[in-house]
Amino acid sequence: MSWSSGWWGPALHSDQGDLRAMLDAFVAAHNPVLDDEPDAVAGLVTELAELGVWTLGTVESAGGGGAARDLTALALERLGRAWPALGWAAAQAHAAVDVLADDNRFADLVAQIHTGQASVAVADSVSSHVRLAFTGNTLTGSIDRVDAAAAQPYLLVLDGDDTALLVSPAAVTFTPLRRTGLGGALTRTADVDAAGDTLHELTGIDANAARNRLRLGAAAVAAGIAGAAADAAADYAADRRQFGNTLTAIPTVRQSLLYQATRSITTLGAALTAEDPVQTFAVAQQACDSAIQVAADALQSHGGYGYLAEYSAERRLRDAVSLRAAVDTQGGAVATARALVSLPPAPTALWKDVS
Repeated sequence: MSWSSGWWGPALHSDQGDLRAMLDAFVAAHNPVLDDEPDAVAGLVTELAELGVWTLGTVESAGGGGAARDLTALALERLGRAWPALGWAAAQAHAAVDVLADDNRFADLVAQIHTGQASVAVADSVSSHVRLAFTGNTLTGSIDRVDAAAAQPYLLVLDGDDTALLVSPAAVTFTPLRRTGLGGALTRTADVDAAGDTLHELTGIDANAARNRLRLGAAAVAAGIAGAAADAAADYAADRRQFGNTLTAIPTVRQSLLYQATRSITTLGAALTAEDPVQTFAVAQQACDSAIQVAADALQSHGGYGYLAEYSAERRLRDAVSLRAAVDTQGGAVATARALVSLPPAPTALWKDVS
């Protein structure tokens, strides 16, 4: 494998190679810097949906692409290299389709998710971002941040092992939230006041499967950030000359580049192999932390130039930090620690007094 390969996973078979080539060509044809401009974000989402990428890994019976896990991870990794905000939003779209597809009430919404015309922000009741409770039959409260690459997404709140709530955008007041990275995420706070037709209860779902989907999606996106940062650092070091030779002639530089590559490889490998909730949480947490470390080291590899906006190093570090905050690995640790010792999920207020 060479630095120029741009892929730190196992050898790609034909379909995987074709997908990678298609996505790389798509990225090359678009602006690599994505701002929080709703129309521009929506346009990219629609194009990705038309390419069949947005919900590539959801089941064909629900209108998805039916792709295997490795192919889906490849797509999210490529999005992570280019636009991590869209990679994270696509992971949420996958989880939402998984939860909603078997419920006839949401057939139209699922179809709109596939085409990119509707967005769903998926949150977990155990997240530190979520502060929701019932008063009678009305769900009120707030979610500190949603990053669904849409100005007014639906909210899907996972609770326990087999329940969730779907909240219509009509019952939510969204307020733009400033953050350092994840350009295009259209990060919002969400103030909820939902009842009646704007609030739907889902039971008998596999909430843990949805959590696994989100965590592995986040890990793939984080692997993309790390891989792109490591590749950019190596390219810079190979071109930059100092004391009559390239930076790669310096042993300490080579060791730093190797460390960055190693972290990128192990991050992507873990995203492709984890299975149960404890494993997927560990992978997501480690991937997000590793992406930050690799991006920080890659910035240092650029020297003072790493802090300039015309180089991508500082943007990737900001993206990595923001992705970890959006995924909320700290909140997920609470529920996963209970699962590790076979305790049931902690009770929440989401289902109290629901008639």
